[in-house]
Amino acid sequence: MSEESGSTKLVIPNPLVFDRALWRRRSLKDLLARYLVGAGGIAVIGSIILIFLFLFMVVLPLFKGAELHELSSYKLSNSHSEATLLYSIEEQAEIAMRLDRKGVVHFFYVDSGELIESNDLLAGSDATISSWAHVDAEQNFIGLGLDTGQVLIFRHEYALQYGDEKREIIPSITYPYGNLPLALELGEQALLSLAVSDNEDGLTFFVYTESGPRLINYEKESSFLDEDEVTLELTSQVRLPYADTPVKALLSPEREWLYLLNQKGTVSFYDIREKDEPIHIEDISVLEAGHLPTSFEFLLGGISLLLADDHGNIHQLFLVRNEDNVRHLTAIRNFKSGAAKVSSITTERLRKGFLATDVDGNISIFHTTASRHLLTENISSNALLHLGIAPRSDKIIAEDVTGQVHVWELDSEHPEASLSSIWGKVWYESYPEPDYIWQSSSASSDFEPKFSLTPLTFGTFKAAFYAMLFAMPLAICGAIFTAYFMAPKMRSVVKPSIEIMAALPTVILGFLAGLWLAPYVEVNLPGVFAILLLVPLGVFSASFVWWKLPETITNKITDGWQAALLFPVVLFFAWLSLALSPWLEQVLFDGNMRLWLTDTLGVGYDQRNALIIGLTMGFAVIPIIFSISEDAVFSVPKHLTSGSLALGATPWQSLVHVVLPSASPGIFSATMIGLGRAVGETMIVLMATGNTPVMDFSIFEGMRTLSANVAVELPESEVASTHFRVLFLASLVLFIFTFFFNTIAEIVRQRLREKYSSL
Repeated sequence: MSEESGSTKLVIPNPLVFDRALWRRRSLKDLLARYLVGAGGIAVIGSIILIFLFLFMVVLPLFKGAELHELSSYKLSNSHSEATLLYSIEEQAEIAMRLDRKGVVHFFYVDSGELIESNDLLAGSDATISSWAHVDAEQNFIGLGLDTGQVLIFRHEYALQYGDEKREIIPSITYPYGNLPLALELGEQALLSLAVSDNEDGLTFFVYTESGPRLINYEKESSFLDEDEVTLELTSQVRLPYADTPVKALLSPEREWLYLLNQKGTVSFYDIREKDEPIHIEDISVLEAGHLPTSFEFLLGGISLLLADDHGNIHQLFLVRNEDNVRHLTAIRNFKSGAAKVSSITTERLRKGFLATDVDGNISIFHTTASRHLLTENISSNALLHLGIAPRSDKIIAEDVTGQVHVWELDSEHPEASLSSIWGKVWYESYPEPDYIWQSSSASSDFEPKFSLTPLTFGTFKAAFYAMLFAMPLAICGAIFTAYFMAPKMRSVVKPSIEIMAALPTVILGFLAGLWLAPYVEVNLPGVFAILLLVPLGVFSASFVWWKLPETITNKITDGWQAALLFPVVLFFAWLSLALSPWLEQVLFDGNMRLWLTDTLGVGYDQRNALIIGLTMGFAVIPIIFSISEDAVFSVPKHLTSGSLALGATPWQSLVHVVLPSASPGIFSATMIGLGRAVGETMIVLMATGNTPVMDFSIFEGMRTLSANVAVELPESEVASTHFRVLFLASLVLFIFTFFFNTIAEIVRQRLREKYSSL
């Protein structure tokens, strides 16, 4: 502004004059914006990579093999001159127990071999040990068969004491049934073979003497004054019809089954549940011709048998019910430790793994369920005869033929995890056939955790499939109608109303689905399915009536508002369907549709099922798909539609051939984003599915998803345990699925955009 002759003059800047200061400011802003956007993009990509690396590093130890690290090696002292029967290590892996053939128990320090004390179990007796057996390996109960026809049962225990800020382990020997050998009323016959089973009801002995095999049963009776004082009463003594000499006998922990191994490798299976009348079920031979048995042991839990031969083969067997509900001893898995003769098998105390030694001085480590051969390592130039392993499977002690003792540290954290056990069918103990099972905890050591991610992955896709089956047609068709046909004023109400549905907390939706919708659908199941038939028929009927009405009536409704007339039609026919539900159930399904589904179609009905998930999660996904699809359709340039209509195309032809191709990249993106939302949903599937990890595509059965499983079990899992890492593997799988689908979606979207960009 300038003053001239008392008037005001407006000065307009010349646009051609270059303003260097303004240019610098704009350049600086552009540069800053470019680097901020770039930094933000790099940060997003970096965050994704870091998440992937974190999940991968947590999961990686699952598939790590076992490692052995030598700690010490020493020669047995003179006090250990007698031949060894067995070794055992206490839980802290500091003290070991050695039982020799004279019945002397030696406690010594594992790492150094320094003797702590010795206990003569047969002191003052002329008896010698003719056989021995584990009574309860988990509780350290051992039975000794004597040449006098008696049995001595003892237990080695370890007490922790703390004093002067130092921990001390005190080993001791106890006798649960007295320190005097138990007479089996067989006379003075040497017990050449022995097996003992001890449970809360009684004791069962299998003995083999010169007069043949016998099964002897004792029942327990607690003292009225002292429950810890137990007396044994002989209840039965049965002679078994067995022609061959048993090399080894095994009795199941619950005194139900007896297994006898002969010198040729044949296993005889007996049902001994009726104590007075044991039944010989069958004989089975799994060894190849010319192979001889060398070791026969129970796996943890006393269900599986491990049979090794002199060619390095180890066979796992357990009982399997056939179609007639008859148990048969079945060979399940085979393991190969090498070409050398297996000298001994030692099973782990807390998991379904075992170690095998051979005459070449090798130790082989296996896990049965995972079918993993973890390690074979040579630890001695001489044949190994005996092996002991700590309860936590972190230290082993082995003795070779020269009496040299080798102590090694064992690093084998997650042997139960393998690709086959996580993704393939696994034949678990007591199951009739291989199957996909997720059961992360077990009630006792008889069973084991089962970590198959296959049913969880199946459940994830099943839930997403039914949710998208419900959401996609409604959301996409609604978006197309809203953007293309609906009146602007009506659109301004409908679009925000649907989009605000996305703000509903999923925990509320899951809560309503589990506590209200699932029971309501179960009671009105025929009416729910009638909605699928009656509502479309009602809409078509109303449309036909509208089409037949005179134009004087139809013209009174402004274009784009006709859809509002369908609201009461849809509500009426939905109400009618549900009102007719009891009548339909009585007429068509004899009063109970759930029972009819089970009896007639063989389809089970779970109250919290895929139908509930489809309705509820579909309701949660609809706003996302609708909003993005509606924006994509509405954003198609109007001149394309106008040109199409001007050339004589109908609105529907313009929609199909012009609008939808142009909007297809956005609609596809909306679908994939909705799918990602459905795959990653947690709270709805957690509260409304029943969380049953079954592989059944039926809409009436529940499921468990990866995300819900992680949410349920991760807070209760032990950090760094196999369970913990498998849950992180589930998270990694979910991450990979999402990344894969999003990548495919982006590729398809870009190709669609290039294809229809010419429009």
